Amino acid sequence: MNFELTDEQRLLRDSVDRLIGPAYDDLAHRRRIAAEPPGYSRELWAKYAELGLLALPFSEEEGGFGGGPVETMLVMEAIGRGLALEPYLATVVLCGNLIRLGASAAQREALVPAIADGSLTLAFAHLERQARYDLFDVGTYARRQGSGFVLEGEKSVVLYGDSATKLIVTARTEGSRRDPQGITLFLVDADAPGVSRRGFATQDGQRGAAISFGSVAVTESAAIGTVGGAGPLIEQVADIAIAAIAAEAVGAAAALHALTLDYLKTRKQFGVPIGSFQVLQHRAVDMFTALEQARSMEYYAAMMAAETDAPARRSAISAAKVQINKSARFIGQQAVQLHGGIGVTMEYRAGHYFKRLTMIEQAFGDTPYHLRRLDAGGGWLDAA
Repeated sequence: MNFELTDEQRLLRDSVDRLIGPAYDDLAHRRRIAAEPPGYSRELWAKYAELGLLALPFSEEEGGFGGGPVETMLVMEAIGRGLALEPYLATVVLCGNLIRLGASAAQREALVPAIADGSLTLAFAHLERQARYDLFDVGTYARRQGSGFVLEGEKSVVLYGDSATKLIVTARTEGSRRDPQGITLFLVDADAPGVSRRGFATQDGQRGAAISFGSVAVTESAAIGTVGGAGPLIEQVADIAIAAIAAEAVGAAAALHALTLDYLKTRKQFGVPIGSFQVLQHRAVDMFTALEQARSMEYYAAMMAAETDAPARRSAISAAKVQINKSARFIGQQAVQLHGGIGVTMEYRAGHYFKRLTMIEQAFGDTPYHLRRLDAGGGWLDAA
């Protein structure tokens, strides 16, 4: 397999690093950004737009960048290295791909330019309290009323849902609560009558929201894709998102490994750097091995994210998530152990990387969940 980047991809990677690196180099500045009302820097979001990052997944005919999973991987790695707070995963990766793959031509014409120029932010209101990791466990329902629908229900931990301009909401239009069929996606104004949002900070410094829908009226034209047929699209975009956060995890883990090596070279005990102790060198090598295992699966996930064979894609993405979960946990734990007490202080980056890696481990399914999904699909090797 050829993992060499093209000249354009290297240019993209370097451009994103130059944007995000200096902006988040200072932890105190990151805390100030997190304290701003949207939970991220609107000024920096505008610079994302100037670089074309917000148009990344869309076709050039629609005014997009025409990028694919590898380009998304490069952006998300930089976001992981920098501990960036902008809602790229929520707006571009999740909602952007729901629109790219499911929306009508008229909807894309109306939405893509606003996403690309940064004026429209979106949040995917899907997760519910009882669902755990079951993508099809949707209790929010949409009942027919005249020529449209009325939404009723509640969503939990909607990423950047408190600051989004519009929401893409999953609601059941038919079937039972866990039925894979009968789920519909609706585009809803975040300030529409009946929408109530309660924002909160997550453990890693990002933003989430609990959102309730009380008799929210939507037209049938607000449906993305076919009414009742959103299940496969949701599953496909969730796999794309897992590949994206896999890249973010590798970026964060690589930065944490480098930070740990630097600490081992500068921290002294008995008059010598602690990195001269062989047992600590072995642990640093074990961290590097785990990082390279995760990086290999990151590449594999990026390659398979666009796979049209859904069972093969699911197995590949689950295999990648399992390995990256394990590597992220190991690297985070070892980094904190090797740093000692400073590794968990708010004034040092190591603990912030560990928090983000821990949140990524739980996102879109933890290790046991993806092991079960692999088993149900016949295993990774059979799928491959």
